Order: sequence, then C-alpha cells, then structure tokens
Amino acid sequence: MRIGALLMPTDPWPETKAKAQELEAAGFDHLWVYDHINWRRYRHRPWFGAVPWLTGVAAATSTIRLGTLVANPNIRHPLTFAKDVITLDHISGGRVTLGIGAGGTGHDASIMGHEPLSPGRRVDRLQEFLTMLDGLLCGTLESARGGFYSVSDAQIHPKCLQEPRVPFAIAAGGPRTISLAARFGEAWITWGDTSGRDLTPDGTIAAVQRQLELLARACDAADRRMDDLDRIFLIGNTEDRPLVSAEAFLDFARTYAAMGFTDLVFHHPRVDDEIWNEDPSVVDDIAGLIPELHRL
Repeated sequence: MRIGALLMPTDPWPETKAKAQELEAAGFDHLWVYDHINWRRYRHRPWFGAVPWLTGVAAATSTIRLGTLVANPNIRHPLTFAKDVITLDHISGGRVTLGIGAGGTGHDASIMGHEPLSPGRRVDRLQEFLTMLDGLLCGTLESARGGFYSVSDAQIHPKCLQEPRVPFAIAAGGPRTISLAARFGEAWITWGDTSGRDLTPDGTIAAVQRQLELLARACDAADRRMDDLDRIFLIGNTEDRPLVSAEAFLDFARTYAAMGFTDLVFHHPRVDDEIWNEDPSVVDDIAGLIPELHRL
C-alpha cells in the first residue's frame, strides 16, 4: 500500500516547500492539494492556486508523485486546464496524477457567477469535462461543442510527458460517477459515504464495500479489469481517527488493504485546524512504518 499526504495550500511558500521536501525525504509516495478558489473553514485565510502551487512543489522535489485532490470543474475549463496540466507534467518530469471530481456545492459553485448545479447536472458536467480533457490531453480532440464547454480548433503542443496522458484519479461515490471512474480513470478515489448519512467507522466500511461492488460492475461494463485501477482512500472526512497514533494508522491501513485499496491519503495535521489537528509528529511515526505499509 502506498501512502500520501494532502497539504492545505495556505502556508507561506518557504514553509510549504520545506514540508514537501520533508515528506519526500521521509519516503511518502505522493503529495496532493485541494483545487479551490477558497475552501470552507479556510475561506478567510490565505489560499494559493493549485497548479502554481504544485509547480513550485515539483521544482522543489524530484521523486514524490504530485496531484490534485481533486480538480474542480466549478472553476476549470478543459482547454486551459489541459494546457496547465501538460506544463506541470513536463516541469515535474512526469510525476503528475490528476485527481478530478464533479465539483461541490460550496462557495466555489457560484464564485464564477453561475448558479449551483443539481447533483445530476454536476455528473453531466463531469462526464463532458472528462471527455474533453481526455481528448485534449491525448491529442485526439481539437473541436467540440457541449452543454457546458466548447473548444474550437485547439491544437495543443507539446503533448503530455506521460503517455498517452497524465493518469486520472476520479473521485466517485455513486453509480454514475463510479461508471465514469471505470471508463476514464487510472485510479478511483473515495472517502466513504459521500451522502454523509453514516460517517462512523462501520458505516464507512459498509459504504466503501457497496462502492467497490459498483466499481466491479462498472469495470465489467467498461471491459476493464478492476485490478487495473488504483483504489485511493482519502482519510479525514469521517469519524475515523487513524492519525491518533502510528499503531492506529497501521491498523486502519490493514483494514483498507484487505478491502483492496492500493493507496491511503491523509490530511497533514495542523494545530490551527478545527478537525485535522492531531499531533503533527505522528507523520514522522507513520514514515517509520512505510516499509511495512508497502508490504500490505
């Protein structure tokens, strides 16, 4: 099992750079950032743009994989985003994984002057976003007119450093989005019951097991092997607290590895956060377990 950390893009750049380098040196496999204009309880705090932030991290590191968790169609257009992603892929030396989601209902849903979309319309938009982004990054699409986005004579050079394009990790909790993950993704991301009805540890496991069943059926329908998709669990949005100690994290990892997950991502603890405020020294303790975690 691979282990990654999600950093909030709120700290002064020297602190962010140092923390990214520490995570790489400690042996963590990947490093992620949210993609928003601003976000929830951080709305009135500093918040940096995801792509420039990742570009700086790419220049400051050399081995750790980098990604968005997740790119936000509320504030992105497939054409301009494709150009940014290709540039980031080259600067990083091919270390980018593009996490993509449907976009939420918070402040970002209307910050560009649009009315927030219904859940069904957000999935419609995600399908169009993925279709266009996939075609643009692979070089198979130049012009398209959709219900949400349009592209006209877009000839993008150079192509991605990774072939045929940067890998997609698609956040999905329901049948339609999970079908999109099976169709377009190299990885699937979940954090459990995305409806929020049951955030207990047992409820989260039950929700994830249902999602895994949906993913298996969706992969069959897409004529894909489920084992060809990485399965990423994002820690921190449920009542589970695996970062209270390295032992708790290892137990949590064993549980999710047994369900077939290939990767865990945790929110890096912050003493100034209302929720993710465990002792940051636990990250060093988890780093000491990475060889054992890799064997799960």
